[in-house]
Amino acid sequence: MTIRSIAVLPLAFLATTVFAQKTPIEITADLSDAPRKVYHAEIDIPVTAGVVSLTTPKWIPGNHRPTGPADEITGVVFTGNGKTLNWRRDDQDLYQFHVTVPSGVTTLHAHLDCIVTARVSQKLAVLEWEKLLLYPANTPVKEIPIQPSVKVPAGWGIGTALTPTDGYDPQHPKGGTTHYAATTVEQLEDSPVIAGQYFHEFALAPEVSPRHYIDVVSDSPEDSNLRPALLAELNSLVRETGAAYNSRHYNVYHFLLTLSDVAGGEGLEHGQSSDNGVGEKGFADDNHQLAESDLLAHEFTHSWNGKYRRPYNLYQDDFAKMQQGSLLWVYEGMTQYLGNVLAARSGLKSQAQYRDILAMSAANLDNKPGRDWRSTEDTAIAASILRGGNPAWSNWRRGQDYYQEGELFWLDADTLIRKETDNKKCLTDFLHIFLAKGGNTGPLIVTYNRDELIADLNQVVKYDWATFIHERIDNINPRADLDGIERGGYKLVYTDKPNASERTIASTGGRRGGGVNLWYSIGLRVSGEGVISDVRWGSPADKANLAPGSKILAVNGNVFSSDAIHSAIQDVKGKTEPIHLILQSDTFVSTADLNYHDGERYPALQRVEGTPAYLDDITNPLTPPEKAPATSKQE
Repeated sequence: MTIRSIAVLPLAFLATTVFAQKTPIEITADLSDAPRKVYHAEIDIPVTAGVVSLTTPKWIPGNHRPTGPADEITGVVFTGNGKTLNWRRDDQDLYQFHVTVPSGVTTLHAHLDCIVTARVSQKLAVLEWEKLLLYPANTPVKEIPIQPSVKVPAGWGIGTALTPTDGYDPQHPKGGTTHYAATTVEQLEDSPVIAGQYFHEFALAPEVSPRHYIDVVSDSPEDSNLRPALLAELNSLVRETGAAYNSRHYNVYHFLLTLSDVAGGEGLEHGQSSDNGVGEKGFADDNHQLAESDLLAHEFTHSWNGKYRRPYNLYQDDFAKMQQGSLLWVYEGMTQYLGNVLAARSGLKSQAQYRDILAMSAANLDNKPGRDWRSTEDTAIAASILRGGNPAWSNWRRGQDYYQEGELFWLDADTLIRKETDNKKCLTDFLHIFLAKGGNTGPLIVTYNRDELIADLNQVVKYDWATFIHERIDNINPRADLDGIERGGYKLVYTDKPNASERTIASTGGRRGGGVNLWYSIGLRVSGEGVISDVRWGSPADKANLAPGSKILAVNGNVFSSDAIHSAIQDVKGKTEPIHLILQSDTFVSTADLNYHDGERYPALQRVEGTPAYLDDITNPLTPPEKAPATSKQE
């Protein structure tokens, strides 16, 4: 035991005993200055005399890395009985504050501010509570009671899964302060708030219990009034989850949706809500919706898979402790699979669009050279250092591949169960066991490990699931797992034109559709201005020594444009002449010749006639579809 450990023990014990009480912390989150990019908090913490250690969150559930904004928390002032008290930050844990509480002080008041530069605009604000939370250190967060209030500008509405106690009416928002029922620090961190001038709350699937809502804020008044067709699809989504998961683990559920080109994108799961942010027109019509079609279904699914059922080593009872990611191929990977499937079942995208996007994802994984050295499990274990990485050479490094690799893995498992049982059973039978343990509950966390996964899969069909997982997740696999696609009645092929969904996504100019896709031909991802974001390792572009960050100035003597480079690839098909490029790297100009002659290549799924179409069965609705206004979704 080190000297540091000996010194900490009395303080840790003191913090536990000081806060072993039932009176809740009271916190008021003040978002009145949101348009100025600053939030405020007033916090009253029950204490007794002595050294008190308080902390802000570090490891945020769902972020899979230590993203607590300690560096953006400012203006910290502690007072007791009206007198300012000195504090000192911990020398090693920079999220902790130590305060000596004088005799006679039973409530420690804290003021703090947080500088907020994302998820905020002149018309809306999003509060993930780590921005303002302050609570006892060295104490399980589920044991710390807390009572929240939220203050917003006049006229703004508020969306959250927290329970209002003062008659707040979402249909007639007035702004000001709203008080909410007491909860725990663990659940408050899991209960984000959105607020905005242009606010709407819509009830969904009213016959389903518990109640479901979607709360929407936007920068323009017309955007938050969602289309009837979208609302019908969300009604179907609520019903489809009941059929798919045979349980609900919340007392109420709120989809929280921000529509803004300023506030930024987001997709973050919570037990009784989800924080979803897309561009201003992200759900304005079917074409814009396609790029975001799985977002709400994905984050909703996390209420079951990730929030209720959580990997044993990812869940920690204290936000100061590292969350271990080895099972993220279940937490995120199975959710990636189910989110896309549910989006198709509920009509958020068509079955044809589901297949198109699956083809794009599978091709990306099958053309990722980093899989030659890094396993899928390692992308999960290393999640906290792979998130937010630079795109340069990302195909060689690999990133958060446990999402899409997990999607292919669980499709493989689903189609295998169907094959082994002559389509009488499927992954839904496993979900009814794995996700519905305990029946309907409120917001709880029930952990699992790999052994439980294997046991539950064996309840559906006897198989060597341990080896099945080991070969696909733990081993190095130079090629993607395409067995589920092929067993599902399709095969991955490459054509000379983008599939219909890829064209639609590109045409909307959204956050997922920008740039020029030359990945499967010469091996480049390029912006519309010619800046190379990534080069596929081992591709013709790599062999020509092209590098991320370089800018293509000219192609075969023509100034760079999307049309120019596409024409160049087409013109040299079947010939021996290379593609001539002029490039700028830093302040230098150079030339390069690309030897590639196979034309344009874009992924698609092709039906294999005479085989079971399990892929179509998987995306068929489990509940009767709701009648909705006509849409333009392709089938």
